[in-house]
Order: sequence, then C-alpha cells, then structure tokens
Amino acid sequence: MPLKTRAKGLLAAPPPAPRLSAEVIAKRYPRLRLQVFIGIFIGYAGFYLIRNNLPLVAAILEDNGQINKAGIGLVANATLISYGFSKFFSAIISDRSNARYFLPLGLALSAVANLAVAFIPAVTASLAIFATVMFINGWFQGMGWPPSGRVLVHWFSTSERGIKTSIWNVAHNVGGVGAGALVALGLQLTANDWTTAFWLPAVVALVVALAAFLLIRDTPESQGLPPIEEYRNDPAKVAADETEDSTRSAWSLIKEHVLMNRTMVLLALANVCVYALRYGILVWAPIYLTQVRGASVTGGIAGFSLFELAGIGGTILCGILSDKVFRGNRSMTGIAFMVAVAGMTAIYWLLPEGVPIWMPLVAVTLIGGLIYGPVMLIGLQALDLSPRHVAGTAAGFTGLFGYVIGATMASSGVGFLVENFGWNITFIALIAIALLTVVFLALINKDEKAALAR
Repeated sequence: MPLKTRAKGLLAAPPPAPRLSAEVIAKRYPRLRLQVFIGIFIGYAGFYLIRNNLPLVAAILEDNGQINKAGIGLVANATLISYGFSKFFSAIISDRSNARYFLPLGLALSAVANLAVAFIPAVTASLAIFATVMFINGWFQGMGWPPSGRVLVHWFSTSERGIKTSIWNVAHNVGGVGAGALVALGLQLTANDWTTAFWLPAVVALVVALAAFLLIRDTPESQGLPPIEEYRNDPAKVAADETEDSTRSAWSLIKEHVLMNRTMVLLALANVCVYALRYGILVWAPIYLTQVRGASVTGGIAGFSLFELAGIGGTILCGILSDKVFRGNRSMTGIAFMVAVAGMTAIYWLLPEGVPIWMPLVAVTLIGGLIYGPVMLIGLQALDLSPRHVAGTAAGFTGLFGYVIGATMASSGVGFLVENFGWNITFIALIAIALLTVVFLALINKDEKAALAR
C-alpha cells in the first residue's frame, strides 16, 4: 500500500480561496507577508525556549544526586536523535498540512512535555522515563522547522529568500538566549529550584504558540492571493506540476524529489560535515580554552557564548551576500564561508602557546560567525532546489543527516579523537571536514547553476 500522509481536519492544508481584486491584493499582500514572517520567527524562537534545558540545571540535579554525567549525556542525546528523525518525518506531513496549526501544535505539545518534567516527580525519578519524555519532547520539537520552511517558500520568492531566511534563522539564537534568561530568572526567584528551568519557559512557550497561531497563514492562495512567484514576477528555481503530484503517494514524491535526487543527497552529506564542525567546535570550546589555552572556567563559557552570538550577524551577512553578491547562488556563498571556516579553525588551533586569551576567543567567535551561514544555507538550498510542495521534506532530509550523524560525530567522535590522539589530530580532522564540505558544495553548484540558467 502506498504511503499516504494527507493531513486530516484542521491540520489539512486549506484549499485556495477565490482570488481577490487587484486593489485588495496590493494592500493585503505586503501586510500578510510581514505578519506571517513575524509569526514563524517568534514561533520558532519559542521552540528553543524549551528544546533541551537540562544542561542549564544539570549541575543542580547532579549535586542533588538525581542524575550523573552519563545520564545527562543520555537524556541530551535522546532529544537530539529524536529531533533529527522528527524533522524529516514531520516535514513529510507538514508539506501537506496547514502551517498555521502545525507549528503552534508542535510548540504546545513540547511545552506540555516540559511541564511533565517539572511537575511529575516520576519522570525524573527514573533515567529511562526521563530520557523517554525528552525523546518525545524532541519529536514535538521537530514540528517547528518544516512549517516555517513551508511559509518561507510560499510567501517569499527565490531572489529575496536568502535574506529573509537568514533573518528568520537567527530566531534559534534569540530563543536560546531567551531560555537562558528565563532559567536564570526562575532560579533566582525560587532559590535554585531546578524545575523552573522547565515550567517557566514552557508557560512562555504556550503564550508564544498562541501568538504564532494568530499570526501565521498557510499560503497566499489560501487567502485569495496569487502565488508569490506571480506576485513578484520571480519564478522558482525548480518547478513541478503540483496538480499532478497531488494525486501521487507521499512515498513516490519523496523517492523522486528527495531520496533519488542527487542534489538533495549531496546537501545531506554536506550538512553532516557542517553540523560536525558546528558542534565539534562549539561543544568542546570550553574544554579546549581552559585546558589548552589557559582560560578560566568563565573564559571557557565566554567562548561558547560568543560563538553563538556571532552566529546572528554571520547568518544575516551570509543571507545578504547570497542574494546581493552571489545573486542567489547559495553554493558559491557556502564555499566562500567554508574556506574561511577552515582558515579560522587553523588559526584557532595554531596560535602560539601563551598568547593572551582574547586571541583564541576572537578566533572562536569568528568561527561561530562564519559557520552559521552555511548551516542556514543548506536548509535554504533544500528549499530552493526542490518543488515547493515537497520543500519541507527536502529540508527535513538534510536536517536528519545533520543532527543524527553530524551532531553525533561532534560529540562522541571529537571526544574519541581528543582522548586517543590529542588536539592536533582532532583539528586536522576538523579542517579536513571543512574542506570536504567545499567539495560537496562544488558538486551541488553544478546543479544550482543549471537551475539558475532555466
């Protein structure tokens, strides 16, 4: 039996509404574009308020004897792996669902999972139950990116999508900073009650879910507006007969446009490398800076924070360059950034011993500013280089590889290399991964040039 994933009821994608008059379209289209963009921005930021707050209070739980380091790693990996798989499978459903309902529903369910951690003692009394609940939380978390990608594809055309996606992409930085601020506030107000790390952000996330529901609209056509390609006279890079495809099973569409698509496979492999670099440097920055560069514990944490904060400006800069300088060629933009990542990683590693700590801090900050651009671009390329009615699935496919393989390589792989071969071999491996990403992007560039030429 063919795989069918048509959403039912409220989740089903709404049918096209009768076309509005040209005068109404001229007034309503710009307003709704801004409205839906705000909706997916705050909505996606809301997911990062409650994605994985365990590390923020892990020390308290460990001191209380409720969990040890191995347990912390197990729970964190449960969330990460679940999120990677959910990002793909949720995207399959999301491509045929109403983004207005799909994103808020996922956020609300994730908030409920966090409330369960805070208020049901049995959840944290057993490591297996704790990991299971966080696995479920990770699955609901995977319902955030696909509907956001669907909105971006339907409301913003190819020539502007680089800038718009880069701005939207910093929502995860905003949400991450917001999570830290809420947890810090909660701990201060409750005399270090660790449960506030879960229930306070969850309550805020529920409010955000409601706001996202009020703001998001699924597609322009569902609002009586023309497709974005017609409105902006900006054709998509890849087109397909959506009417014909609507009669086909989800599996046949996935097989043709994603699994058997050379470009999507190459993007997935490139994403493995990018995520391995992102987490390989970020997660291990505090240890490297303190143990090798002589930073204080505070200095090591500063490196971690600066890496993340630099990603905001770097992501937006990358989006602007991809639209304005590289004229929509995401591959060449990614190649430029990845070459710079390789060079800056080498500087981070080869700085002489005894240099002032600000120098490696500057280096790791610049790596963060550079690496988040390609992280954003690969998801954007999956949207650009696939028909819009399967764009979310394509992006979810690259995310599956990035999280399940790339992030795992970063945590266990880098730890294995450092433990057995030392930092020098580890950095050589990281630089090699950066250059391998360049090779994958160069191959993808052939496909992208062909798409741009049409």
